Amino acid sequence: MTTFQQLETSQIETITSMMQDFYAIDNYPIEIDVSKQLFQEFISNEHLGKAWLIYSENELVGYVILTFVFSFEYQGKIAFIDELYLKESARGKGIGAKTLQFIKEQIPKLSLKLLYLEVEHHNENAQKLYLANDFEVHNRKLLKYKLH
Repeated sequence: MTTFQQLETSQIETITSMMQDFYAIDNYPIEIDVSKQLFQEFISNEHLGKAWLIYSENELVGYVILTFVFSFEYQGKIAFIDELYLKESARGKGIGAKTLQFIKEQIPKLSLKLLYLEVEHHNENAQKLYLANDFEVHNRKLLKYKLH
């Protein structure tokens, strides 16, 4: 059985440890102390989004984070699946699909108009998961401007 627990401040150490493992997959930089501070802010402000720990058979196997944005184009609040991480031992067992179903169930509760996500080009398993769960390839190109 897969269950989801909304992240609490007492679990920041736990989620940042998994986040470090997630970022290591693609060699993304991470500053753990900064991430811990960001989670303090994130959890204390419900307008920023929601995060859940993912459990399978009562064992912690991952996490998912939704961040909120207001969009005039989509006429209201939209969410970005900022991160969805499953430990390697939990992959390929349907937990990712159950997590996406759980997130879809949150859409009306959170008054969301749309979900966005991004996935690495090389991560074919994640792409297959999202496409199999009714996500579509967006016809726009995502660009970024990074402040230094």
